[in-house]
Amino acid sequence: MPGPGPHMMYTLGSGQALMSISIGRFSPHHCLVYSINAFFGPDIGSFSEWLTSTLGLGGDLGSAIESVIHHPFYYFLVLGFPLSIFYSWASRILLHKGILDSISGVPLTRWQCFLLVAAGSLSHFFLDHLFEENGHSSMYTWILSTGWWKTRAPVNPDAVVVISFLCICLIGGFAYINRVKSSNSLRDKSHKSARLLLAIASLYCLWCASQIYLVSPRRAAVGEEADLGVLVFLATYFFLPHGLCIMSMNPILESVQHLPL
Repeated sequence: MPGPGPHMMYTLGSGQALMSISIGRFSPHHCLVYSINAFFGPDIGSFSEWLTSTLGLGGDLGSAIESVIHHPFYYFLVLGFPLSIFYSWASRILLHKGILDSISGVPLTRWQCFLLVAAGSLSHFFLDHLFEENGHSSMYTWILSTGWWKTRAPVNPDAVVVISFLCICLIGGFAYINRVKSSNSLRDKSHKSARLLLAIASLYCLWCASQIYLVSPRRAAVGEEADLGVLVFLATYFFLPHGLCIMSMNPILESVQHLPL
């Protein structure tokens, strides 16, 4: 599976991108909490397993901890609250001591830290699911199972109609929401575009799932493509953690609004 380098570089890189476009709302404090929990967070379980075995405390105890903590959701559900208290305290200390900069001038709250802990855990498994177990992880195997690999995928007319209709609605709706003469603000357009994308993605996944799990015998949902697995994976391990990072951003301050880009 990926080591410390890829986890840190992936999350620090995406965190740096958020810092550059958020005009100070996503601070170095956000970036560090996010990246630390992506790098070392869920692997605390593996470290505990190694530590208990090394100290002779019993491998069963370490294995039990590892099985609970090394999980994309259990990690922050079990440790999210205590870690958010610690990271909020550490953010306050780093800011008051002048060690780590924050354009907003305020430390991270516990809720912001909890969101970042969750985002870090999910981003950790974004890499783990793709690049561990010699490509045979349970998640990656499921993603591929939603495709059609037995024979040449048949072209079903109803699939062509449904997928074409959904894609046309997505493109046309996006263009309509962001038309030139729209009186909506940029924020309203962004929110409406996100809701449109979520609605079309849900219908797309519903169509794929119905063809794979409800129709007997199973049919090719979108040719040979594993669209259901890909969409669920990206929604859970890419868009959701970055959405949590955005939710953790500081509110827009008057002093930040006038910062030079």
